[in-house]
Amino acid sequence: MPTRAEHMRFPVSCLLALCCAAALAGCGSGSGPDVLTTAIQVVRTPAGTVAYRELGSGPALLLINGADASMDDWPASFVDALAAHHEVVVFDNAGVGRTSAVSAPGSLSIPAMASQTSALISALGLGRPAVLGWSMGGMIAQALAVSHPAQVSRLILAATAVGTGKAVPLPPSATMFALSPAEVVAQMFPKNQAAAASAYVNDSLQYPGSYQVSAATFHSQYLAAERWLAGQDAAGRRPGDIRVPTLVADGTLDQDIRPPNARQLASSVPGAKLLLFDDAGHAFLFQDAATFTRAVETFIG
Repeated sequence: MPTRAEHMRFPVSCLLALCCAAALAGCGSGSGPDVLTTAIQVVRTPAGTVAYRELGSGPALLLINGADASMDDWPASFVDALAAHHEVVVFDNAGVGRTSAVSAPGSLSIPAMASQTSALISALGLGRPAVLGWSMGGMIAQALAVSHPAQVSRLILAATAVGTGKAVPLPPSATMFALSPAEVVAQMFPKNQAAAASAYVNDSLQYPGSYQVSAATFHSQYLAAERWLAGQDAAGRRPGDIRVPTLVADGTLDQDIRPPNARQLASSVPGAKLLLFDDAGHAFLFQDAATFTRAVETFIG
């Protein structure tokens, strides 16, 4: 969902205790694909410029991140694990980093971001990639599958919700914008998962040249997600039109986009499979990364 829980560019002083613990374990990717050394590229599309990284080989897999996040907020070890078996593309959503905005401030929409994602797929010649969307990225992925079905082979929807107007709503915006770094980490991971939280933070701090999402862009993303959940986007009201194999996943303790939303989404998409991770929150896919990446690889085939 669109929250500061998805943006981990916090001052190191705020995260020293977490990072020290994670640094002892290390997060190197060995001799395989390494997103940390993969340069950011920029491609021109009919929907503006899009910044991205591309690495690995195998069936194409496009990762769509959530709100208040750049492509560098995908933990490096998570991307590298997927790139060991797939051609992985990560990119910045509209108005983030070097990716063009697609609307005036405050008028951003999930379908507009999906259209820009479609333009990226065409520009890179990805054909019909599998698409993994996390949180707001899962909303974009749904809109992409509905509006551009020829560009999606399989759909993985992580910690996200349907746009029919029946989903459990987001936490109040006043709460979302006021979270401290410690509260953000606590919201994404259960209290008993400190090691996983440490590893996630450390992974996100490894990228060189970090940059942040502007407050205006984050606010626009939050409003776009609210409109999606309220059923105000036509694509969101058509989950039954998704005709590609779909995997819906979430943590049973997700405090951001609640588990009932995952169940509702899975029941709304024809033939969708539901995978819930016990004792895991909004960041379940990183907390239980080994299990989740195996499930993704098995699902993609």
